[in-house]
Amino acid sequence: MRFERITADPRKMGGVPCIRGLRIPVATVVAMVADGMSPDDICRAYPDLESEDMREALRYAAEALLERQLPLTVPQ
Repeated sequence: MRFERITADPRKMGGVPCIRGLRIPVATVVAMVADGMSPDDICRAYPDLESEDMREALRYAAEALLERQLPLTVPQ
């Protein structure tokens, strides 16, 4: 999968994946969605964001989870 709107530059934000070279980390956008913020609310908080940025941030996060295993609590 190719991501056109996600960038990682070691000179910005320590190389953390960000939206379009802006200093807006993908993790920040994903966390805002997870917290229940609407796309309009997120765009008001970060006026440089576009709706496609949010969709691609979520796709990027989903793809990142496919690449690794996270520790989960197993119900007993």
